[in-house]
Amino acid sequence: MRHRYILPLYIFFLCFVTFNIVSANTPSDNEQRMNYFLKYENESVPWYFLAAIDQFERNIQQVRTDIPKSDGLISIQFSQEFWSGIVNPEPNDTTPETITFFGGNGLDGDLDGVANPSNTDDVLYSMNTFLSNYGSSEKEFELALWDYYKKEETVRQIMSIAKMYEHFETIDLDKHAFPIPTQFNFSYKGTWGAKRGWGGRRIHEGTDIFASYGVPVLATSYGIIETMGWNDYGGWRIGIRDNHNTYHYFAHLAYYHKGLKQGDLVAPGDIIGYVGSSGYGKKGTSGRFAPHLHYGMYKYNGRNEWAFDPYPSLRNWETSSKSTK
Repeated sequence: MRHRYILPLYIFFLCFVTFNIVSANTPSDNEQRMNYFLKYENESVPWYFLAAIDQFERNIQQVRTDIPKSDGLISIQFSQEFWSGIVNPEPNDTTPETITFFGGNGLDGDLDGVANPSNTDDVLYSMNTFLSNYGSSEKEFELALWDYYKKEETVRQIMSIAKMYEHFETIDLDKHAFPIPTQFNFSYKGTWGAKRGWGGRRIHEGTDIFASYGVPVLATSYGIIETMGWNDYGGWRIGIRDNHNTYHYFAHLAYYHKGLKQGDLVAPGDIIGYVGSSGYGKKGTSGRFAPHLHYGMYKYNGRNEWAFDPYPSLRNWETSSKSTK
């Protein structure tokens, strides 16, 4: 009787092993995206320029309801006018010759005779060609972005993402860290939306993490230091922009980590400053409240920026940091 179970178990074992082998050898989405960026880079347009534009487009599609979401690996999308040509009588034209005739930018990247705005090769080849026409310097890339997006803030954020990708040599920058080393004593709770009175009526746009003076404050993400210095509300503060268009705000610091400056790139867990009680006054004011870190998060959607509650993220990062240790 026992033998009748052997064959099913053997088949199950083979299926299990096969599935794991296939899974192990299947490239992740990030690996596939990276392969495409490397395929279409050139001396004028390095891979991280293409990757930064794609990531920015991915970011805004996730938080906007007025633009379609790409269902492919690459999130770059073009308007019909840009692709086919503003005077083209056929807005959905996919013929390379007529697109070029009417001043469109859509090109046939995979040489199948069709310029398809939904084809990954065609999209990246077209974007690469558009950017290459401006030159190979960083300033010329900025000019190309300005001509394409017409928004200074968008240009700045794409440039920041490109610098992160170039520096860390990867697009896999999704790791996070809790902003206070978990071996120290700290406490916090959700206070999003609570009333604040100093400086006028306003709401609390963040989470306060209470800890002792001088406790290290850590970067919560990969990013670039966008803002650094004194703010009458936040005292000595640091603002870090990550590759998801999210701005991480660290306020009421006692002082900064030695050598840190605006424009520096940081990784999760890097020390950026130390807990204090600065703020609520002119430059140098301190001690008007108990020492704590005010941590805020802001999202840019290609049009404007708004604050959102960081408490759920902090809880997740705290749990992850403790389990890692």
